[in-house]
Amino acid sequence: MLRQKTPGGDLAIWIFIIAELLVFAIFFATYAFTRANHVEMFNNSQLTLDRNLALLNTLSLITSSYFAVRAVAAMREDKAQQCFNWLIAALLMGLVFLIVKFVEYNHHYSHGINMRTNLFYMFYFSLTFFHFMHVVMGMVILSANAFKTRAGNYTAQNYTGLETGTNYWHMVDIVWIILFPLIYVMR
Repeated sequence: MLRQKTPGGDLAIWIFIIAELLVFAIFFATYAFTRANHVEMFNNSQLTLDRNLALLNTLSLITSSYFAVRAVAAMREDKAQQCFNWLIAALLMGLVFLIVKFVEYNHHYSHGINMRTNLFYMFYFSLTFFHFMHVVMGMVILSANAFKTRAGNYTAQNYTGLETGTNYWHMVDIVWIILFPLIYVMR
């Protein structure tokens, strides 16, 4: 008899993730609707964004999610030290994302560009900062998981909290994978 595998982590995080994805979906739909009514302004404003920095951020989050997967895999094998190391690597890639985003924001603000510049920038700053704050929260969660791993609170038989935290981190990554082309690439 085949046993059905349920998603890893706590059920509450899945409810929270679905709610968060719905909020982002509403933001994305609103952005798309507004963009459709102001195509030229959005296209011209989009040209001021640094796609290379955005691509670097995309690669840093994808890499970070991979490291988070490796952390869970290590704990499944009861390799707590490896799990801890992978979590630290995931956190470092998250830090890369935050630093790059800060550089990007600083560039715009130093050129007098802010949320009031036009509709595009209102969406750009709102969406990316909302995501930025999710990255910060994800890093807090991954840090807590790293401390718990270091303290020996997770084992190969009990790592639900670790899976729960990494599931949130993957949601943050998925949102960016949608946000990146929506804001930086699609014309």
